[in-house]
Amino acid sequence: MGVKSLNLEKIQDTTGNIYEGIVILSKRARQIAAQEKMELDEKLKYFEGFEDEEEYTFNEEQERITKEYEARTHPTQRAVNELLQDKVYFRGTDNDEEENR
Repeated sequence: MGVKSLNLEKIQDTTGNIYEGIVILSKRARQIAAQEKMELDEKLKYFEGFEDEEEYTFNEEQERITKEYEARTHPTQRAVNELLQDKVYFRGTDNDEEENR
């Protein structure tokens, strides 16, 4: 997979601040990665505790499942796509309190 350039102005337009946008993207990418890891671990947990005689068949199935997850788009790219398509909910901090001090 090649390197894609990212239009930071679109992220800034979406979030109002480029730095907040990057933080939002990183947090969303971590959420996606954690969710995928849980799903993969759950699927692979099925294969624990089986006898060695059926190991070859199970190894093929485990490999198929693992390759399926590896073929997915990287969580960072999915987070960027979600943000640019307005599919990510985020809320900013209220700076009003800080300005009143």
